[in-house]
Amino acid sequence: MLQLSAAGKRFGPKLLFEDANWLITPDERTGLVGGNGTGKSTLLKILAGVESLDYGALTRVKGMTLGYLPQDGLALRGKTVFAECLSVFDHLHALEAESTALTHTLSEADPKSKEYAVAAERYSDIADQLHVHDIYTLDAQVGAVLGGLGFSKEDWERNTEEFSGGWQMRIALAKLLLQKPSLLLLDEPTNHLDLESRNWLENYLHDYPNAFILISHDRYFLDVTVNKTVEIWNKRMQTYHGNYEKYLTQKEERRTQLMSAYKNQRDRIEALEAFINRFRYQATKAKQVQSRIKELEKIERIEVPEEEATIHFTIPQPPASGRTVIEVSHLTKNYEPKHVLEDVSFTIDRGDRIALVGANGAGKSTLIRMLAGLEPPTSGEIKLGHNVLADYFAQDQYKVLDPKAKMLDDIAGIAPKVPVVELRSLLGCFMFSGEDVFKPLGVLSGGERNRYAMAKMLVSPANMLLLDEPTNHLDLRAKDVLLDAIRNFTGTVLFVSHDRYFIDGLATRVFEVEDKRVHIYPGNYEDYLWRKQGGPEKVIASITKEPEPIAVVEAPKAVEAPQAAVKRLNPIKLRQLEDKLKFAEEEIPRLEGAIAAAEEKMGVFTSAEESQRTAAELEELRSERAKRLAEWEELALLLEEQSLA
Repeated sequence: MLQLSAAGKRFGPKLLFEDANWLITPDERTGLVGGNGTGKSTLLKILAGVESLDYGALTRVKGMTLGYLPQDGLALRGKTVFAECLSVFDHLHALEAESTALTHTLSEADPKSKEYAVAAERYSDIADQLHVHDIYTLDAQVGAVLGGLGFSKEDWERNTEEFSGGWQMRIALAKLLLQKPSLLLLDEPTNHLDLESRNWLENYLHDYPNAFILISHDRYFLDVTVNKTVEIWNKRMQTYHGNYEKYLTQKEERRTQLMSAYKNQRDRIEALEAFINRFRYQATKAKQVQSRIKELEKIERIEVPEEEATIHFTIPQPPASGRTVIEVSHLTKNYEPKHVLEDVSFTIDRGDRIALVGANGAGKSTLIRMLAGLEPPTSGEIKLGHNVLADYFAQDQYKVLDPKAKMLDDIAGIAPKVPVVELRSLLGCFMFSGEDVFKPLGVLSGGERNRYAMAKMLVSPANMLLLDEPTNHLDLRAKDVLLDAIRNFTGTVLFVSHDRYFIDGLATRVFEVEDKRVHIYPGNYEDYLWRKQGGPEKVIASITKEPEPIAVVEAPKAVEAPQAAVKRLNPIKLRQLEDKLKFAEEEIPRLEGAIAAAEEKMGVFTSAEESQRTAAELEELRSERAKRLAEWEELALLLEEQSLA
């Protein structure tokens, strides 16, 4: 469908990539990954025809269609949201109008005339096209996509210019999804989506009939949408088959193989050089020396690219707080005439890591600001526990930074005991390297200053962190550093995030803000979804004025019905299942060996007591083997279903 051949691109004097070869097929479902500045977005623009190559060639199949969504910068105006999205079908509406006109021609023309034959043929072609595109369901298609991306029905009739930049990007994404081009190119499509919209987009792409290539810093999103990963690294393109999780495994395997080959080659080169240097001037060894010199010249040297250092930053542990960190009683918040929260009560304990989730506008940011003391409640009480020191990170945290302060001086001023080398490593993790660390904060963009503000918080944290979208503007590497640091943090954390992998890897409880109330679920986001979708405890606790009884969903009775689609599992849980399967596969042969030994022992009589003990042991081993076999079969079936999901 599209092919890159020996492609290369420069950005000024900097070479982004070279000698790139990529054959994009009609079933392409690829994640494009690599560090910041390696050229991912540039490559996507080249594929879209927005930018050109400096070297090599780009070939497209005739008739293919492309759809490209940039990270930002799109602005739509002049139509309502619904009309703007419906406009992607203007060509179909034009065909429909032409079809209506042809019916008049056919009714008036002589059936034996050439005019009638031409009109009939054209009418038939148009009818086929309208049938393929399901012309009578266009409004329903638009409504389904807008609803999935978070637009309420009231929003559909609002003008597009009334929406902020993030919502404008959602409208642009909706138009692309409705167009269904042959190749969809998406640059950070989840940047402006909440969790519910991301979940919807994951499912939409899972069933998307054509090819797509996307860039994303959301690991979970990549894991569940792509089956191939292309990495731009060290100015080269590397292809890996599988999602992001498998890419990481394969990359490590490739590097291990490369290092092994490099070591073997170095050993051979050193042996050859040692022989040559030892016998170079001995006439009796001249033939052997020349042979080894030729061999040395023919060796194609293996180059090991410099690996990006892995940073493990440990947050300085804060002084311990009391057991109860925050106690909220009968909290209500109104922005007249809108009621955001009504009579909410809950308790946060020391060590809790709470994910605050809910639809856009539900009141998440309002609640976290009230907990931080930045906004007063309309009524109710928020009580901090003993020795609680709260620190708040806002979505626009950059606004509180001193624009004149230089980055390294500013962060060193709040962490004088942390070595400068460690501070620079941390800043490097958050994409500030080289001379960047000496820049005044005022020259940085909003996103860059927010990244710096997060790094600054990590070097001197309070014992209660309130984080509103801490993963915004972070790449995958920085997110991993932040996740590892907070996992090892002994304080308490309440955070809002739209990153599924981050929530699943961190949360011990989920607070859902919905219908002016807060519902509490134990576990991470995967556990929360399971209960929401009908787990054994659908709602663990609904925190309201008069708590309702816990709703328990009974197991469904067996009925004859179409089999439901297999639910795709979180990659973390999928890996746990694979580990259990591996353990069962190792345990079954061990049990069979023990059973054979016990059966052999039973054949040799020593005493009645010994025979009884051996018989009991044999029975226990057989029971354990049966249990492991059943477990193995269940796990193997489940993993097979996941591979087909």
